[in-house]
Amino acid sequence: MSLATRPMTAVDPRRVARWGWLGVVHHQLRLMRLYLPTMLLTGIGSPFLYLLGLGLGLGVLVDGGSGIEGVDYIVFVAPALVMATAMQTAAQENTYGVFGGFKWSNIFTAMRLTPMSPGQMAFGFQVSTLLRVTPMLVFYCLAVMVFGLGHPLRVLLLIPIGLLLAFAVGFTVMAWVAGQKDDRGQLSFVERFVILPLTLFSGSYFPLETLPGYLQPIGWVSPLWHAAELGRVALYSAPVPGWLVAVHVAYLAVLALVMGLIAARVFRGRLDQ
Repeated sequence: MSLATRPMTAVDPRRVARWGWLGVVHHQLRLMRLYLPTMLLTGIGSPFLYLLGLGLGLGVLVDGGSGIEGVDYIVFVAPALVMATAMQTAAQENTYGVFGGFKWSNIFTAMRLTPMSPGQMAFGFQVSTLLRVTPMLVFYCLAVMVFGLGHPLRVLLLIPIGLLLAFAVGFTVMAWVAGQKDDRGQLSFVERFVILPLTLFSGSYFPLETLPGYLQPIGWVSPLWHAAELGRVALYSAPVPGWLVAVHVAYLAVLALVMGLIAARVFRGRLDQ
């Protein structure tokens, strides 16, 4: 049935007020269909290239090929690569996706004319981001299995850790981007001066303890470091104390909760002006 002949159906305002965030998810998924081939191509190819280049290539030079923390270098670096992908994808979606929703398509302004709350918009957008991140995590985990870097059940534990990281990073980026009314180049700063340094200084490619002391605090506050450490514990039982594992989980969960509340508040403040 074409759109021209499809009958109009009444919308229950109470249903929108309660489940409006699902509408945001549906809208974002329809947009993602436009770049699905690119997403699949990069998602399938990148894990194998990074694991080959960094794990098997650079790994030969690290400690004379003897590995780190009692495992081969490729096993040490694999969880960090998985988490870095989750962080980068979440940041990308929440940078131009959120800015475009306010500035270019005005979709958030249109949503505000419905019973949907700003909090639902922020939450729904973040759920759609998780659906965007999930295939990337699955592709990476499949590559890790193909390389034989861990037991399949341990590898699968990387997925929920990556999603928690994406939730925390996504809300953090969203809270800042939602307050930007014009792009004078500051949006590109997120990738160049936040995401890239966090990837380099979060103990992704070598233990955080090997960095100079004045650089280690970057890792302590970086959500990527907390997620990468959790991934190493999950994949090969990295020697991390139990209390520190709890700190890693709590840090990511609290960051997601706090930044989610701030993002919803920024959404409301901008849309109700």
